[in-house]
Amino acid sequence: MTTLVEELSRKALALSPGERVQLAEALLATVQDVDAEAEAAWDEEILRRIVDIDSGNAKLIPAAEVFADVRRLIE
Repeated sequence: MTTLVEELSRKALALSPGERVQLAEALLATVQDVDAEAEAAWDEEILRRIVDIDSGNAKLIPAAEVFADVRRLIE
């Protein structure tokens, strides 16, 4: 790594976790091509899932239960 990259990395690691996520997203947005169609499809899917949850149509399973089921399956 260059000295500048090392310095920026050191400073980035001093940020809060939330700030690091914001920084990472901002940096990734400058190097990744955005597929507008895929983004729109994901936005639609997210909204559909929120509506299902809010209306009670989605069955929510606690994470601890899901992880326990997975552990049973792989053991």
